[in-house]
Amino acid sequence: MTTTLLLARHGQSVWHAENRYAGISDIGLTDTGRAQAEALGRWAAAHPVDAIWTSPLSRAVATADPACRALGLTPQYDPRLRECDFGVVEGRTLAEFEAEDPEWAAAYRADPVANSFPGAEDPSAAAVRGVRALRDIAAAHPGGRVLVVAHNTLLRLVLCTLLSIPAREYRRVLPRLRNAAISELRVHPDGSAALLSLNVPCGAEGE
Repeated sequence: MTTTLLLARHGQSVWHAENRYAGISDIGLTDTGRAQAEALGRWAAAHPVDAIWTSPLSRAVATADPACRALGLTPQYDPRLRECDFGVVEGRTLAEFEAEDPEWAAAYRADPVANSFPGAEDPSAAAVRGVRALRDIAAAHPGGRVLVVAHNTLLRLVLCTLLSIPAREYRRVLPRLRNAAISELRVHPDGSAALLSLNVPCGAEGE
């Protein structure tokens, strides 16, 4: 049976408000991010799901919490949903890195998978773990509707992989997932997937 996964990027975090890479750093939500999480909770109350899965990073957990409370569900955690490790740019902006190493920054812009940041997780490996996580979640809830709260880069890599888009194109094809917006993905029993909607806002200002 086909499972519907409702993918949501966490609410705005402190570093994202400054356009800094957060990655695996455990950074909290801003006031705007908390408002986005509450909007996602109201959306879930109006569009119930059978289960809620989240990355274990606190910004994702906090984003999922209002939806869990609204539906009386206990969140389930999967470490494979965590954001990519961005290596030396954790806590920094791309502009700061570019000022230090313009050649590497240019190579990253051209192909962010082949030229990921120094010390960063291999984006191809991140895509594999993310795809496996979503397929396992879908298999655990056949025919169900599941809210999955995760992260911008990981979800973009995963969507490209599932939709047979070259992963190196993820920044161009999917410039960003909006905070706490919903992207609806149908996952079939054979693991193939179809994207029904992308970046549908839940109503909070600042998305």
